Amino acid sequence: MPVSMTESPRVKLTSWLLRLLLPWLVTILIIPSIVSEVHTNKLARLCKGSVDRMEMVYDRDFEYDYFEFKTLERLYLLKVQGKVVERPQHMLMRVAVGIHLGDIDSAIKTYHLMSKRLFTHASPALLNAGSPRPQLSSCFLTCMKDDSIEGIYNTVKECAVLRKSAGSIGVSLHNIRGTKGISYGIGKMLDVFKATTRFLDQGGGEGGGVTVYLEPWHADISEFLDHLWKSHGKEKHRARDLFYALWVPDLFMERALGDEQWSLFCPNEAPGLADCWGPEFERLYTKYEREGKAKKVVKAQELWNEIVTCQLETGMPYMLFKDSCNRKSNQQNLGTINSSSGLCSGVIQYSSPTETAVCNLASIVLPRFVRDKDVPMDSHPSEPAGSLGSKNRYFDFHSLAKVTASVTNDLDRIIDANYYPLESAKTSNMRHRPIGIGVQGLADVFILLGMPFDSPEALQLNTDIFETIYYHALKASSELSARDGAYETYKGSPMSKGILQPDMWNVTPSDRWDWDFLRDMILKNGVRNSLLVSLAGNNKGLEPCASNIINNGGLSGEFTIVNRHLLHDLTNMGLWSQRMKKVLTSENGSIGNIPEIPDDLKAIYRYNNT
Repeated sequence: MPVSMTESPRVKLTSWLLRLLLPWLVTILIIPSIVSEVHTNKLARLCKGSVDRMEMVYDRDFEYDYFEFKTLERLYLLKVQGKVVERPQHMLMRVAVGIHLGDIDSAIKTYHLMSKRLFTHASPALLNAGSPRPQLSSCFLTCMKDDSIEGIYNTVKECAVLRKSAGSIGVSLHNIRGTKGISYGIGKMLDVFKATTRFLDQGGGEGGGVTVYLEPWHADISEFLDHLWKSHGKEKHRARDLFYALWVPDLFMERALGDEQWSLFCPNEAPGLADCWGPEFERLYTKYEREGKAKKVVKAQELWNEIVTCQLETGMPYMLFKDSCNRKSNQQNLGTINSSSGLCSGVIQYSSPTETAVCNLASIVLPRFVRDKDVPMDSHPSEPAGSLGSKNRYFDFHSLAKVTASVTNDLDRIIDANYYPLESAKTSNMRHRPIGIGVQGLADVFILLGMPFDSPEALQLNTDIFETIYYHALKASSELSARDGAYETYKGSPMSKGILQPDMWNVTPSDRWDWDFLRDMILKNGVRNSLLVSLAGNNKGLEPCASNIINNGGLSGEFTIVNRHLLHDLTNMGLWSQRMKKVLTSENGSIGNIPEIPDDLKAIYRYNNT
């Protein structure tokens, strides 16, 4: 849907646009909604009564590059009978109104922050906000309901419903009996999950991931690993449609390091191992060893080598450490946490047979906070490019703090505006109110400021950025708590005792922010959300660039992309040419062996394989 370059940069939703879109939105999206009639009428009245205030800046659509636009077109922009019926700015306004409903001021604020690309809500919010079923949450964590055919299929049904609603899923399998048990063991069950994930598609958009978690003491651990793409695994048993993760206790790593024996148990004959962590787990585990309940005893290092071999061949299983995840969680008062989420493993939450954990995510775009010193603070120019102007740039912590607070308010609002596909998900989300603020573009920040990724300056900036995000998310959540009350299970949590993340990691925060003031504020008001920050350990979020030239393939097609910062610098230095393009391609994106490029630039554009 083309937008004229001569259009006014600010277009009001008065006149033809609202008159065109509002009847369609109300008829197609709102009237069939499963939400209450009162809610529906309120949303319709909001749109009708706030026409003059709902302005959209269409020129901002031109900040999307081709790949970004094609992704929006393919996945997120609304379609009627296969035809796109909204522009990116329409989508952002739809999301903002769908989240804030009757709060027009907050909706307009959210629209402008997203439109300026300071942050974005997660895919489910972009897809579903304003729809008949506004399922806005990203991640769901569940566990096996029971070690029986009924329990397994109830869990499979739950995963199918969640996947249909555009969520990624993490499911723990620790309590399933070993092979030849009542439920036929892990292998047969993986086949069931595999068939389900093949059958379902996430709302016609991105494929929602299902990640299965198992602890390495389980008797079927080798069969679990064999369902990966191991060359010696039987083809009919390989579950290539699942993601795999191990939920590893410290004791296993200690045994592997010491080249000791490791006992494997059936959870039916050695109950409770999945329900405890730390010293309690070690006491119970060694008790079962002394009682001779092990189904098999192996060398811990041999099992470790089997895991590492799987990782080298397939990239899986993911490794998450059970004791650390529980020890450093603000939800540790709820019970033992048994898994993380699907795909990114960035969400660590408590789940149980009666509670399906939910997380509502958004991502702050860090490069947008790199500013030129000669640009006024209150302006929001386009993101700079390249490292050559780094001496005239700074990182705007003040704006990051304000945006973090706004994102916190948005995500808390999503909890109430959300459609829940399962009652167990609604129960969990309303009781604990977790949110997950993530980031994208940390490596871009270092490039823009002329810092090699592994430099001391980058290390300090990294600390300062995430200290700022955590502090202001907590502060905003405590302010919400003063107004609306603390989350239901706040009492007994580490934060209710004044214990914050720096305390759990034995780290002393800097004096950039007033931590004593914040601690006192929390002890007085509580917090509205049990969890606040969720950092996905992936390349576009936290890691160095994968390469300076990549083939970016996905549902929207395949695109060859050169690191735009490097392209900008080489062009400004007069080094970009067809020859340089060929050399860069032949070097697989590495500039380390290109003599014309200065060493200081090589240090900045090193990627994680060089």
